Amino acid sequence: MLDFPYVTCVTLQGEAMLDSPTAARAPEESGVPGGEVSHVPVAARRRFYIPVPGKFLLVLLASLAWTALSVRLSLPWLDSLSQLVGFGLALFVIAFIAYVPGFMNAFLIGSILSDRRPPRRPVAGFPPVCVLVASYNERDNIADTLLSLSRQDYPGPVRVLVIDDGSTDGSLEIARAEAGRLSRPGMRIDVLAMPRNGGKSRALNAGLAATTEALVVTVDGDSYLRANALRMLVERFLSDPPGTVAVAGCVLVRNSRENLLTRGQEWDYFHGIAAVKRMQSMYHGTLVAQGAFSLYTRRALQQVQGWPECVGEDIVLSWALLKTGARIGYCEEACLFTKVPTTVRQFARQRQRWSRGLMEAFARHGGLLFKPRMSTLFVWWNLLFLPLDLVYTLAFLPGLVLALFGYYWIAGVMTLLVLPLAAVWNAIIFRVQARMFKSHDLKVRRNLVGFLFYTVGYTMLLQPVCVMGYAAEVLRLRKTWGTK
Repeated sequence: MLDFPYVTCVTLQGEAMLDSPTAARAPEESGVPGGEVSHVPVAARRRFYIPVPGKFLLVLLASLAWTALSVRLSLPWLDSLSQLVGFGLALFVIAFIAYVPGFMNAFLIGSILSDRRPPRRPVAGFPPVCVLVASYNERDNIADTLLSLSRQDYPGPVRVLVIDDGSTDGSLEIARAEAGRLSRPGMRIDVLAMPRNGGKSRALNAGLAATTEALVVTVDGDSYLRANALRMLVERFLSDPPGTVAVAGCVLVRNSRENLLTRGQEWDYFHGIAAVKRMQSMYHGTLVAQGAFSLYTRRALQQVQGWPECVGEDIVLSWALLKTGARIGYCEEACLFTKVPTTVRQFARQRQRWSRGLMEAFARHGGLLFKPRMSTLFVWWNLLFLPLDLVYTLAFLPGLVLALFGYYWIAGVMTLLVLPLAAVWNAIIFRVQARMFKSHDLKVRRNLVGFLFYTVGYTMLLQPVCVMGYAAEVLRLRKTWGTK
């Protein structure tokens, strides 16, 4: 099959977003403002059931076996490169070009294939929810975001609070006008104007202090939610294991048709980001409940004193929650569509901010590296991103240039051996994601050009940009909110 289908872009009117609410709902306790919300009891296990720790061990052993095979096959490559740069440097380069990525791909494949998450359980009494929309200079987007929130089929009370963080482009006036027009019984929309721009963390903490609901959802001001997104997110939270204090929603690309860069990002969100979150949640440790669309319990937010003042507030907050021993889940069915950067400059600023946020998380919560739980593997996994990005940028990309002139010291026949595993990985996650999309009547479209860019050229842009982000954090360069 030459074409690779993918999710369609959402229109501004959002006609394809309207779903009918589910009819049958099982009994469940409701939360109360400022209180706690109970989880739905887990259903009886099937007769043949491998516990999650057992799956973790099996997938880990299989991935290590694959890595061992990779090491065995790479010995001639290691020997030839050692003669040029020495054994230590050759081992370091090959490890982060082949061994570590191979292990990661194998672990992802095994995890996705063995994932049997408990079903979402519809509930009878939906707890009140507040939605915090931090907005800064979103003149072109805030009206659509509020429109999508007003169309939610969530059966319980919803309070939407737009926190305008000192916008200078007229966003505040638009938000106030839309709040008055779209508010209705069960859907109250208010606007809180900050006196001056103070950053996203400060805006969200102000919104938290101005609300009382037990469940808090964050939504970015340039997003469009599917009509059932809030309901799906809350149902997943109530269905997840006890100890869950946050659930990340599924963030997809809304403006993918604009250019080649947005087409590539469509695949990144669909394949890379979504798959990693699904894998991490399976082992009770999603590492990032992203600020663009996530649910938190108010008690958990208050326990860690809200969003920290930093550029990567969502990852640092998530790690603070994990540090308490709590679990963060993921709901692949709660879909929000966001506008991604359309220029290389905007993209670079966004991904540099993400890289700096990762370093901030390690600086504040590096102790998670030694916490005895399954998700600790993914903390180490993130720690390996820095050498992975460095080796790719400073060794593999120059190696590709050398290969064009007939010098196959770094990029050669051996590096092609990772392609079959990458192809298997792409096929598996596409099948899983496509099945979920189909079950929720999401239309798909063909995006072959974006897929080719994603598989061939995307990392050539992404990983050098990440290295720049690491350098900016080390050099303590100025931090800003936004990609615009």
